[in-house]
Amino acid sequence: MYNKVILVGNLTRDIELRYSQNGSAIAKTAIATSRKFTVNGEKKEETCFVDITFFGRSGEVANQYLRKGSKILVEGRLSFEQWVDQTSGQKRSKHSVIVETMQMLDSRGEGGSQGGYNEYSDAGNSGYDAPAPKAAYTPPPSYSKPAPARMPENNLPEIDINEDEIPF
Repeated sequence: MYNKVILVGNLTRDIELRYSQNGSAIAKTAIATSRKFTVNGEKKEETCFVDITFFGRSGEVANQYLRKGSKILVEGRLSFEQWVDQTSGQKRSKHSVIVETMQMLDSRGEGGSQGGYNEYSDAGNSGYDAPAPKAAYTPPPSYSKPAPARMPENNLPEIDINEDEIPF
């Protein structure tokens, strides 16, 4: 079976960071995604709110860099949670997303990450390995510019997408 969810949206609240008894971080928040569409010439928008949970180092990273309103892309798996409400005694349930990979999409000027986005993947790993800095390429002294490569023909069909339907 395959269980994968990809969401792009804004956080609806600050992250609540807690630690389990074995010291592993558990960070919870929610994301709001929206979809714009037209019905009978009338423009409409629907918003979907989804609870998300980060585990391990990714929860600590998210708590450090993300706040309410932060734009983020998350990849993860859908989870079904069930519990008994302590006040009414009724059974309750909800779906949420367990985050496996995140990309912070805010620009530096908006209080987010530098360069448009930063990607972080925990992928079942509690340790965070920062990506190595990329060194600038310097061609050797005898370098000569190669002839331009012939571009392949574009055989992709053209898709007509209304920009109002893109959620970000």
